[in-house]
Amino acid sequence: MVGRWFWQSDDVPRAALRADYEAGRLSVTVPPLLFLELLNVAGRQLHWSLEVLDDFADRLDRTGFDVVEPELKPVARWIGNGLTAYDASYVALAEQLDVALITVDRLILKTAPRVSRTPGQS
Repeated sequence: MVGRWFWQSDDVPRAALRADYEAGRLSVTVPPLLFLELLNVAGRQLHWSLEVLDDFADRLDRTGFDVVEPELKPVARWIGNGLTAYDASYVALAEQLDVALITVDRLILKTAPRVSRTPGQS
């Protein structure tokens, strides 16, 4: 989902979220690993050049997202429920902050329906 924030702005629900964020009507809180995951996808799957990756890293540094480390016990519980450690960190953080996790990940939506929702879902 967050990758699409940067790479696909033509999707209406995601574009609306981004517009709300840019207008200061929405805050975004992420675990620290988000930026590493995005750089990994850009470099390993999208095969971006070093120069483009460097520019992207600068862009990530300027997002203004709030970065919060999730508590480990809830992460462990979500791993025990079948999520990867990476996905569990997002779910645990949303739970910790008592906010909805906006995602298109089907496994997260199925495993954590009380914590997660799709873009545009109330």
